[in-house]
Amino acid sequence: MKIEQLYTGCLAEAAYYIESEGEAIIIDPLRDIQPYIQKLERNHVKLKFILETHFHADFVSGHIDLAEATGAIIVYGPKAATTFKSHIAHDREKLTVGKLTIEVLHTPGHTPESSCYLLYDETGNKHAIFTGDTLFIGDVGRPDLAIKSDLTKEDLAGMLYDSLETKIKTLPDSILIYPAHGAGSACGKNMSKDTFDTLGNQKLTNYALKAKDKATFIKEVLKDLQPAPSYFSVNALMNKEGYKNTAEVIKQGSIALDADAFEKMQLQTHALLLDTRDPVTFKEGFIPGSINIGLDGQFAPWAGVLITDNTQPILLITEPDKEKEAIIRLARVGVDNVIGYLKSGYTTWEVAGKPEDRIESITPKEFLSKTGDTLAIIDARRASEYESGHVDGAINLPLDYINDWTNSLDKNKTYYVHCAGGYRSVITESILKSRNIHNVIDVAGGYGAIQKELQESKNIN
Repeated sequence: MKIEQLYTGCLAEAAYYIESEGEAIIIDPLRDIQPYIQKLERNHVKLKFILETHFHADFVSGHIDLAEATGAIIVYGPKAATTFKSHIAHDREKLTVGKLTIEVLHTPGHTPESSCYLLYDETGNKHAIFTGDTLFIGDVGRPDLAIKSDLTKEDLAGMLYDSLETKIKTLPDSILIYPAHGAGSACGKNMSKDTFDTLGNQKLTNYALKAKDKATFIKEVLKDLQPAPSYFSVNALMNKEGYKNTAEVIKQGSIALDADAFEKMQLQTHALLLDTRDPVTFKEGFIPGSINIGLDGQFAPWAGVLITDNTQPILLITEPDKEKEAIIRLARVGVDNVIGYLKSGYTTWEVAGKPEDRIESITPKEFLSKTGDTLAIIDARRASEYESGHVDGAINLPLDYINDWTNSLDKNKTYYVHCAGGYRSVITESILKSRNIHNVIDVAGGYGAIQKELQESKNIN
């Protein structure tokens, strides 16, 4: 028996590869299926089943493309309905792969069709359970992501309590919990950085499993629940109803354009200019009107949140040879409209003598020296981060909701912008500049660097 957790940090997502006697199953695969195909070929095994725990909202699964490429059967639990070929299992149905058995446990609550997969080893012992978004390490799945459902979040939270009580907590304490997500995912609110644990330990440490009754559970699970990102509903429908072949999405976007062709294409299509370079590099020079979402950060989730028009074409500016990675990672969150990229990266634009823009940046020391003035300071972090500590006078305008607050800004004012470390502030500034709000200054290093500078100043004094 072989179990591999295939973790993708950008999405805080875990897919699983399980193998026995020349057969394999993959649980909750990502949309870019080539790594799975390569693994199967390398191990000389046949993929028998693709198990989906539910209609994922935070990413587009690779189930359809993977099934077409391998002939494997897509499996969902009860209450699922798809427009593509799939097997809708009944509760407690058992599947076999090699010498292993997988039992389908219908665990509605996160969504009506949510199911877990209980793995029995070669000797018939309960070894692990793959819980999807039903149970995380330190948390449970949010109950407000059902597709076109008449059920309220309170209804689903109550169903989730029943699922945990009757299907999960009754299992042996020694069983391993393998969830679909870890810390950083918006599918829960209190997830641990750990990506697996025993059920026994979760009973001791997970607030949701310690709730004394259903009413308490519902109250705790819904407490401080933030609105779901707007792209979640789009992704869930794509997972349920199907999507464009990913190889075609990659081919469509892999068109190299010189500076003149790139400029002409943008004018003809009104494409969004997406620059995926490091934010520090981006600040030093970029194409006017382009927005920056750095490929080395939480690129895909931020792209999903901020690119709200799924019909608008996208042109990429990346580091050389990074365009395919950017296209794939955008596709993971259902952003499929890349139509080309700037050949050889931003240098091509510079050499051609095309117009450039930049973002002014100051050090935390320079910023703090100005605090005697009346400054307009934007803290682009989330509300919970701001509440845990912030610069005096700073206004909390989270990047997540930039479309809601942009129009409240005064174009004649100068805004000093920071986040936690510098990634989100540059995204914020690039979007503001693309919307004709140009008087923005970046505080390099963000709140962390500001706090460090304050501490060093105290030590010197």
